[in-house]
Amino acid sequence: MKLQFKQQPYQTDATMAVVRCFEGQSHGFRKEVVSRTIDTHALPGMEVKVEEIFSNKKLEITEADILKNVQALQKEQGLKTVSKLDGLNFTIEMETGTGKTYVYTKTMYELNKHYGWNKFIIMVPSVAIREGVHKSLEITADHFQEIYGKKIRFSIYNTKNKSNLINIKSFADTSNIEVIIMNYQAFATTSQESRKIYQQLDSLQSERPIDIIKRARPILIIDEPQRFGDKAEKIFTDREFNQLCTLRYSATHKKDFNKIYRLDAIDAYNQKLVKKISVKGIEVVGNSGTNSYLFLDRIQISTNNYPTAYIELEVKQANGIQKKIRQIKEKDDLFVFSNELKQYKGFVVKEINGLTNTVSFTNGVTLSVGQTAGDVDEEHVRRIQIRETIKSHIEKERIMFDKGIKVLSLFFIDEVVKYRDYS
Repeated sequence: MKLQFKQQPYQTDATMAVVRCFEGQSHGFRKEVVSRTIDTHALPGMEVKVEEIFSNKKLEITEADILKNVQALQKEQGLKTVSKLDGLNFTIEMETGTGKTYVYTKTMYELNKHYGWNKFIIMVPSVAIREGVHKSLEITADHFQEIYGKKIRFSIYNTKNKSNLINIKSFADTSNIEVIIMNYQAFATTSQESRKIYQQLDSLQSERPIDIIKRARPILIIDEPQRFGDKAEKIFTDREFNQLCTLRYSATHKKDFNKIYRLDAIDAYNQKLVKKISVKGIEVVGNSGTNSYLFLDRIQISTNNYPTAYIELEVKQANGIQKKIRQIKEKDDLFVFSNELKQYKGFVVKEINGLTNTVSFTNGVTLSVGQTAGDVDEEHVRRIQIRETIKSHIEKERIMFDKGIKVLSLFFIDEVVKYRDYS
């Protein structure tokens, strides 16, 4: 199955905002012939190597020209107009889910089309995001080739992999659109692998990776800049990569550097770019000193009968104690429902309130829908979350299927290592 991509007007607007920052710049890339002296190791003496270098053409327009372009963009969008540039840094604010990666990929093509620039670094805060960006470039390659008649040549910066080192070597040696995807850990930590960017490597003919990158004069694209630390940010602002300029993409920037485009949550909602989202949370509350496990799943209201509640509790059975969901009504005794487990003594239903979505018991305990009380471990909370999500998904699917609306359920995890361990 081939994925089909539709170009959205707001994505084109975000792309062209970057392009318009450099109006007045001529088209073309820079090709240089340089001589480099290297140590052959094998024989006494040195060897002179002549190389062709392809790099992004330097800016011909002045910072004053760029400032005028930026101010015009800001006035059009109702953004705060800057009086001077905060370096050649440009902020693009895009709400989550509106295609940020697609936009900066399209931007690379457009910058190449208008100005001939063809060297880019995509900087990401984690290995997980790096892999996601790599996959995105893969699946959109044919789509963009149909539009622009060419493909981006992209690779992950990884000094452990010899084939990736070859890609680093060719980054500045071809006229292709070349992209290196790099995560923070690859250059800004104290690890041995991180330090290699500043070391002469035999596999790169005694060159340092940082020197190869610098001479290409790349455009630096930072994905989620707010997630980088102060050390990394200093490297960016000090122009450690000799970047032509820096483009910053996120929904939640810590600092705005010359903001040229904004698509915030309100804009995205008003333009109907994000779908309705409902969150189902599971909350663990106190249990008044008992060890009784309870989970209030839902309350059902009927026009003919009193409201009933669906509660999960532990039930004593022939093969042991198991958690079961039971339908209960007012005055029901959970001690009876549990087959006389002593921890449920005193749990007689006092009230089922459909207005507040709560169930209260005669012993003073009150539960709201989605709350768990008692002796419950993290694994069981996760099981409840998964079960309730599947149930909600199926209920939504029944309603939306005939309307042609797809229901999507997401599970968020706090650490990537709980899903996949890249080490």
